[in-house]
Amino acid sequence: MNADDDNLDASAGLLSLKLLRLFDLIYTTQSVTRAADQLGQSQPTVSNWLGRLRRHLGDELFVRTAAGMQPTPRAEELIVPAREALAALRRVAAPPEVFDPSSATRRFRICMTDASHITLLPQLLAHVRAVGPGIRLEAARIDEQTGQALQSGQADLAIGLVPWLESGFYQQVLYPQDWVCLVNARHPRVGSKGMGLRDYKAEAHIGIVGGTGVQLLEAALLRHRVERRILLELPGFLGLAAIVSTTDLVATVPRQIGETLARTNGLAVFDCPVPVPPFTVKQHWHARYNQDPANRWLRGLCERLFAKKSNALNRGSSLSTARVKSTMRF
Repeated sequence: MNADDDNLDASAGLLSLKLLRLFDLIYTTQSVTRAADQLGQSQPTVSNWLGRLRRHLGDELFVRTAAGMQPTPRAEELIVPAREALAALRRVAAPPEVFDPSSATRRFRICMTDASHITLLPQLLAHVRAVGPGIRLEAARIDEQTGQALQSGQADLAIGLVPWLESGFYQQVLYPQDWVCLVNARHPRVGSKGMGLRDYKAEAHIGIVGGTGVQLLEAALLRHRVERRILLELPGFLGLAAIVSTTDLVATVPRQIGETLARTNGLAVFDCPVPVPPFTVKQHWHARYNQDPANRWLRGLCERLFAKKSNALNRGSSLSTARVKSTMRF
């Protein structure tokens, strides 16, 4: 092979794409002239390419006859693998397929807190069932393995407060969260006037020890020297509404879970009298899957569903997407 032959890969002895196309077109059209027209080249140029192709493959490939350029047995042998190679190259160069939920059969695994099982998952499931009957959802917890799960593809998204997901991840703000107090609607001492700091200190409380935002609450209570009288500790939100509705205990929770439980269980909600820093609920995904069509569809769905939810609570915020620029940690 000549070093200056730009129609061949000198390092691997491979045919170039244009020679593969020329071979296929001459076989199909049985004409060098028509092949040149379809390639947008002059006939002398294409004849030169054909000469190079013949030299490389050690065969005439096509013989001129009254019926046109007829393939040799070697050309007949090569046409199928040549067309398979062209088809493979077209698949490599093709844009990603559009994800079609109506025909998709796959699982999406979303890491979320148990509060999101109550506030987000029912709406998400209902929408997915309506548009993607073959799609299965799986809810996983948020923990120290969440980042690795997103990176490996074992999980598709993480929704919540996940501050340790820093390097190599994208994030999108869905809605802000502040803090409220959830109480029995017939509470004997807390009425429509709301809950003041004196009431908050005097009442007995339920402590939610799980969830990624509890550190914000505990730090704020410590900073403002407010010590709660905890009579019950729960690992999460399961059973919280039933306990609040049958006792005079107070639960301090993020607003969305508080208002959801109040609406579905006839409870009362008051702004927390202790200034606890708000936080934002975000969806997180790994950079490996940023352009993946299925992941993009799921993210877009969550944006549409849960941005509306924040507006419904009159606490809307503009959506933003940002990628953390630091390097990946291993």
